[in-house]
Amino acid sequence: MAEFFAMGTHGAYIWGSYGVTALFMVGETILVLRHKRTLLQRLGRMVRLNAEEQR
Repeated sequence: MAEFFAMGTHGAYIWGSYGVTALFMVGETILVLRHKRTLLQRLGRMVRLNAEEQR
């Protein structure tokens, strides 16, 4: 089992690559959700302003 995780002499590179990839995937998800929330807030403001103008 230890040999599997060590992956010969390339274990640090391989597991480091997996770690960096996972970090970027989590970061991208957070950024997309944050952007979605911002867009929904802006859209809500635009709808409210449009409704007020039509009164």
